[in-house]
Amino acid sequence: MARAPQAHYVFVGDTARLPYGSKSRRTIARYAAQSARFLVEEQGADYLVIACNTASALALDDIKEAVSSSVSVLGVIEPGAAAARRSSRTGDVLVMATDATVQSHAYATACAAKGLRALEKACPLLVPLVEEGWTAHQVTAEVIRIYLDELVAEAAAKGLNPDTLVLGCTHYPLIKPLIEAAVPAGMKIIDSAESVADKLVMYLCNDLGAPPATAPTDPQLRFFATDSVEKFERLGSRFLGRPVGPVELLDLGG
Repeated sequence: MARAPQAHYVFVGDTARLPYGSKSRRTIARYAAQSARFLVEEQGADYLVIACNTASALALDDIKEAVSSSVSVLGVIEPGAAAARRSSRTGDVLVMATDATVQSHAYATACAAKGLRALEKACPLLVPLVEEGWTAHQVTAEVIRIYLDELVAEAAAKGLNPDTLVLGCTHYPLIKPLIEAAVPAGMKIIDSAESVADKLVMYLCNDLGAPPATAPTDPQLRFFATDSVEKFERLGSRFLGRPVGPVELLDLGG
């Protein structure tokens, strides 16, 4: 929104069926494809950002097959790996993610393609803590510390010298201050959002011919949630750093 305020944004939060990170690939692909079809067929989207690491890791091809070939689809795995490559001097990186993302080894594969060695760690307790709003809670800080201690110890046992940590879940930036306080000194933390925004701006300028915004404007926003719209208004506003406004209830079926 900050980089491309001239765009129109429509967001679907599948709150009725989250978390995706503990579900099978087949189920994740079915759910994600339903959301994608809604955005393209009913909302007229011509560019899809899959703002979920689990869906990006397990369902990107299914999403592309579910929508018109003229619609560009961008996941968050590749931009995250690219940002890690730019950040790391040792070539060794750590990844914190959901269980499904880790089981897919999507980050390890994407990082290996860029000459990096990646060690992935499933952190299943973090998404529920963020969803609960415990983004500055002592319990969350302790859980993060335990996960990171285990991850750093495993890296040492494998002879790795990691200098970069990739936040492999789009919930984790909300607890970034707690993660920063727990990582070893000097370790850089990567959130793929900046890289995703860069690609979106390139698409708007190059493929659509839309000029970059030269003056502050308010982007057009529309939000849908498949359940608990009141909770989404609170949590979404926390993610966005501004009120999301009215959230519309969306029924995507079973």
